[in-house]
Amino acid sequence: MGIKHTRTAAFAGRPHSGARRASRRRLAGTLLALPLAGALLLTGCGAGDGSNSSDGADKSGGGRNNLPLPGPAQPTGGAAERGTEGEQSDAPDVQPSPDYLSTFALDVDTASYGYARRTLADGRAPDPSTIRPEEFVNSFRQDYERPDGNGFSLSVDGARTDDGRWSLVRVGLATRPAESESERPPAALTFVIDISGSMAEPGRLDLATESLDVMTDRLRDDDSVALVTFSDEAETVLPMTRLGGHRARVHRAIGSLEPTDSTNLGAGVRTGYATAVRGLREGATNRVVLISDALANTGDTDADDILERISSARREHGITLFGVGVGSDYGDALMERLADKGDGHTTYVSDRDDALTVFCDRLPQNIDLTARDAKAQVAFDPETVERFRLIGYDDRKVADEDFRDDRVDGGEVGPGHTVTALYAVRTRPGASGHLATATVRWLDPRSRAPHEESGSLETGGLREGVWTSPYSFQVTAVAAYFADDLRSGDARWSSLPGVPSLGELASRARSLANVTEDKDVAALATAIGQADELDICADDCATR
Repeated sequence: MGIKHTRTAAFAGRPHSGARRASRRRLAGTLLALPLAGALLLTGCGAGDGSNSSDGADKSGGGRNNLPLPGPAQPTGGAAERGTEGEQSDAPDVQPSPDYLSTFALDVDTASYGYARRTLADGRAPDPSTIRPEEFVNSFRQDYERPDGNGFSLSVDGARTDDGRWSLVRVGLATRPAESESERPPAALTFVIDISGSMAEPGRLDLATESLDVMTDRLRDDDSVALVTFSDEAETVLPMTRLGGHRARVHRAIGSLEPTDSTNLGAGVRTGYATAVRGLREGATNRVVLISDALANTGDTDADDILERISSARREHGITLFGVGVGSDYGDALMERLADKGDGHTTYVSDRDDALTVFCDRLPQNIDLTARDAKAQVAFDPETVERFRLIGYDDRKVADEDFRDDRVDGGEVGPGHTVTALYAVRTRPGASGHLATATVRWLDPRSRAPHEESGSLETGGLREGVWTSPYSFQVTAVAAYFADDLRSGDARWSSLPGVPSLGELASRARSLANVTEDKDVAALATAIGQADELDICADDCATR
């Protein structure tokens, strides 16, 4: 896609960060080639597929335009065929489909961003295949208006970028937070804990057990907990147990966990769901919580095979999966697919603060449900919109005609969550009037009754600039642009319009952190700065 990149004068002399990143990766590949070749000669056998791509995912997109790569790839199916991937004017003239619809399942995952931060802090660039922009965007608090009751509020806003007629359009969704801890239904949580040898690394099993100990003291007396462990085999360490009067028993079970052998993740998930079914509680939120580095190497290692073996537990009993990733080496693709197809979501924890946030501060969000099978559909007006592209949600696309088919899987969302979808939209020259209407549809988690909410945006509602928009919109843009840069080494994705350099993004993030006093935005600024330093270092090494 041939987007023209504009830069401020202060950054005009620096090469685009995507090109610098590609240079660094080529250098890294050269340095790694010799020891790898030696290892193959010594072992006499080839390595397995180390790809972190999700098997079977429909990820269509054009070639990256900041390197001399081939032209845009042809769409492979699904929503891409209907024009959700906007094409720029200097690319082959591919007209969008007349329906101008974009449909996707909601996603509250944040693991991609958490793992990217951990990787950058370790001095490494993330694999582009692990970068999912929607998980970067959804990692930050938003100021969307909350609904009065259960379900969603929906808002649509946007701002023009520095790149011609292109704008960023944001669809924002929010659920009402639980008013108190006592408001939520009781929880029946089956923790499936990886105790394989790789979990012995600091920041893995020790982090999980400390978090579970704190969470056990925070849960209510009418909540229930079960513990399943897995290494080469799986074992139910603690059957479903009410916490009232039994917290000491739960603490003893947690304290007995020690790392052992290989990682039979499939056996762990199967045993976990079987334990959850045996301990099923009517009227409670029944969830399986998988805590693992997801480096499966024994038994079933394919997400679809694992999910097929537990399909009846998921469908008949409505038991959802919450994946918590840990470790500097992390099987992102496997965990993400398990959660997406297991009617749940994922997050990643790298330190004690992250873990306490997940298991304590945001416990109601992560264990309760406000909406099941939630989907969004955005209808762009062909009178005003020339082209558009949904940023991220590549594994969450839904056929347009399935939006109101409640048998088709959507996303699960808990209380107090916000969900953001960001679009790059090119308006027609001189066009004015209606731009887009967004609709969210979801099922009540208990009655399964369907509900919908809609919102719209006019061209006159577009703000004049991204960087003069409200702070929350600017944070959304920074997160999306950052993700865009980190996956620049993957030729499937094309650049966003008006993309700044990493140096400029880091500066904007620091300014936003100062004015909002938000520690999460400060952490974002740090991560962008670390990515920029890696690029500068790679450039210096490449020119020596």
